[in-house]
Amino acid sequence: MLHAVGIESSLAWNGRTWSLLVDADAAPTAIEQLLGYEGENRPHRPPPSAEPHDRSAWLGSAAYVVILLVVGFLAGRRAFGHDWFDSGALHAASVRSGELWRAVTALTLHADLGHLLANLGFGAFFGLLAGQLLGPGVTWFCVLLAAVAANLFNSLIHEAGYVSIGASTAVFAALGLLAAYSWRRHSESDSRLAYRWAPLVAGIALLGFMGVGGERTDVLAHLTGFVMGIVAGGLLSLIRRRPGPQVQFILALLATGSVIAAWSAALAMS
Repeated sequence: MLHAVGIESSLAWNGRTWSLLVDADAAPTAIEQLLGYEGENRPHRPPPSAEPHDRSAWLGSAAYVVILLVVGFLAGRRAFGHDWFDSGALHAASVRSGELWRAVTALTLHADLGHLLANLGFGAFFGLLAGQLLGPGVTWFCVLLAAVAANLFNSLIHEAGYVSIGASTAVFAALGLLAAYSWRRHSESDSRLAYRWAPLVAGIALLGFMGVGGERTDVLAHLTGFVMGIVAGGLLSLIRRRPGPQVQFILALLATGSVIAAWSAALAMS
């Protein structure tokens, strides 16, 4: 490096250490150049150590699939003599009047088989990826919270006649959570800018690819689900270590229990 800036130097071994020798007149400049070089070439901070993937992540996705299939079957059969779509769909006016459970039940209803299958596939996939990082209980509890928050927000900003059903809000909440959590964890390292931003850019690209097409697509529901998922993922990234099995189990029970309680309230009030 000194040779490149025109300073003659040599190395000398005194039997114990190496010494860098320069002319006395050039010493101040050499020291300045060496300090500058050291400052510009500091070693990269290693990325945070990655925890092994949670092998129980598939349980959360399996529970998600089972819940959607069971509700779809019961709704199609008008089980217990109820119109499940009338009882559980997200009606903005009803939510504003206090039927808050609709923000949960609407996530489990689907207009047709294609709608159901699409949400089953993408939701289970994104949930599995997030569950491998955060654990199934934490992932699905936070996805549910984010999706419910998005549904409540949509009920407030739409006109009173707004109606919505489908798990796509939860699907995009899972995508946003995964993208934000991965982005925040990558941003803690000194890796290249493109690598740090890749998860968030990929999430936004998938939102654009999957969330704005189709005649019956509720774009705003997809967008709000994604944004709420980003908020959840950003908050979760502040946790240094993945919660243990007991916390995962408790949160999984809370998520499942919330869906059961919401449907119990919906059917009781219909």
